[in-house]
Formats: sequence, structure tokens, C-alpha cells
Amino acid sequence: MPRRSSTSMKDVATLAGVSLGTVSNVVNSPDLVSPATRERVETAITKLGWVPNESARQLRAGRSRVISMVVMDIGNPFFTDVLRGAEDWVLGHGYHVQASNSASQAERESEQLRVLEQQRVGGVLWAPVSGPSERADALRRRGIPVVILDRAGIGGGYCSVSVDDVEGGRLAVDHLFRQGHTDVAVVGGPGTLHQVRDRRMGAEIARGQHGGDASLLFITTPTMESASGVAAADQIVALPDVERPTAVFAMNDLLAIGLLQGFVTHGLRVPDDVALVGYDDISFAASAAVPLSSVRQPREALGERAAELLFSEIEAADHDTPHEHQGVRFTPELVVRRSSAHERTPAGS
Repeated sequence: MPRRSSTSMKDVATLAGVSLGTVSNVVNSPDLVSPATRERVETAITKLGWVPNESARQLRAGRSRVISMVVMDIGNPFFTDVLRGAEDWVLGHGYHVQASNSASQAERESEQLRVLEQQRVGGVLWAPVSGPSERADALRRRGIPVVILDRAGIGGGYCSVSVDDVEGGRLAVDHLFRQGHTDVAVVGGPGTLHQVRDRRMGAEIARGQHGGDASLLFITTPTMESASGVAAADQIVALPDVERPTAVFAMNDLLAIGLLQGFVTHGLRVPDDVALVGYDDISFAASAAVPLSSVRQPREALGERAAELLFSEIEAADHDTPHEHQGVRFTPELVVRRSSAHERTPAGS
């Protein structure tokens, strides 16, 4: 059978009576072309049924117009909101976003970064499972910029955007102590996650600030999901009455929602029998059966700022100008709702 010939950009240029460069501008930078010429080229494209070869264009440019975001739990609404903030910025600059879920597994994360290096993506927004990664360094050596999400910089050569989780943990536990509680459970894990370590440190700072009879009970969970919160509630309820904490700080809202469900199942009232504070202030927090107090992170602003830093690095590389890496840190805010607002009489008063 005879071989079918495919329509090319040259065919479009010939039919429209313009140069190849003009066709390229119509596709990639239409504002550079006069309306009349642009209409003539678009008519030729439609008539010939030509589809630009994006893969070939990306190969010539040395990278794609895709920004990849690698996060620890794509099912967590926190990361969904961060992705939304980044995507708004990225789309406005002619790029697209793809998301990868490392599931908090270092080996899986490493493989995802390896694939992104092969694909020569335009840049990577990376919420690391643990510490520095040779795979991430390889991306940078390839000329692919990487911005660290949701933690401070993990070494030289990276911009980072994070929230002060130590202060967030301190805000949550300080609030519970100020409400008159003296025994507070801190629920979260695994301890390999830097967010867990930082929020625990903040809780310990709050205990030190209150001194006296203030005490903390740390409960480590295998995941940061709601099922782990339900299991933690079972563990707390099983304690003898004299040992049972009267307040709980959950290190994210998914855990807090699981804890709330578990307490209700066991007949405990929130906040009358046990007060509860979560972390992230996802949309479900305010609409829970008992509106959930939570430490709010500026999730969409975090994603937007990370994307802004990434594009600053991309543009610097495109124009061969210096780029100064920045570490941006947001301050969290405690949002008090009914789950922790029950007034208690401080011990000894």
C-alpha cells in the first residue's frame, strides 16, 4: 500500500502564504502575529487538519511544558489545595501540571523522580518524604529546576516554601492548656515525617511554657489517615479514667476526623468529655459534625508561591541570568471552633 504522507507545518505555511516562523508564532505566541495573518494561518490549519507535534517541539526546546508535583498523599485535601494554587499560576504561564503520589514511600518517590528526569519536565514541585535525594540532585544537574514544598530547604541549590510547623504545634497545644486542660494527647505519625517531628517539637515547647502539671501523651500512628485516627481514639478510650487525657492535638485534620468519629462511637462528647484540635484546616474541618478547631496553613498560597519561585528559576535559565534561591516560610494560624471551645476550670482555681 502507498505510504500516507502527513501534513506538516511547511504545508500550512505554503497554503497561508507565510513563513514557517509565522506559523510557529501563531501556535506558540499568537500575540506576536497580526489578527489578519493569524486568521489566515488558523484557517489553513483547520483546512489541512494539522496538529502541532508537541513532542518534537519539546525535544527541540530541551524540556516539556509540563510541571510535575510529587506529593506524599494526593488523597489528602491539604495537597489538593496546594496543587490548586500551583496550577492556577502554572496555567497562566502556558504550562500544565501533572501530579504524582509517592504515598510517603521513599523508594516510590525515587522512581517517580527518575521518570521525570527522563521525561525532561519543565520543573518539579516536590514534597519530600525524608531528606536530600540523589534523584532530585540529578534533576537539577539535567537543568530541571526543583522547588521544595512543605518543608524548609534540605540543602543548597533549592528554593523552598514551607509553613512553620513548630509554631503550629505550639499554637495547638498552648490553646488546649489555656482552655484548662492539663493532660493532652498528641496523635500523629510516623515519626519519619519531618512535619510530625516539627509539630511534636512545638507541642513540647508549649508544655514547657506552661510547666506545672501540664503533661503530654504521645501516640504514634502508622499513617496520617482517618483510619489511624479511629484506632487512636480506641487507644485513648481504653485508658483508665485517671490516665485518660481530656484533650487531643491531632497532627492533621484527617486524623482529627477519625478521632472524632471514634470518640462519638464510644459515647464521648466533644468537647465536653474530650477537646480536639486538628491541623491544616481543610474544608471538611468546618463542616464536621462538631466543627473542628484546626491550625490553618495557607495551602493555595503555598502552592502559588512555590510555582512562582519555580518559574523565576526557569526564566533565569532561559535568559542566562543569575537566580538566587529563596526559602519562604508562612506562619500558621489557629482557627478555634466548637471542638475545643468548651470552657474548663483550670486546675487549682
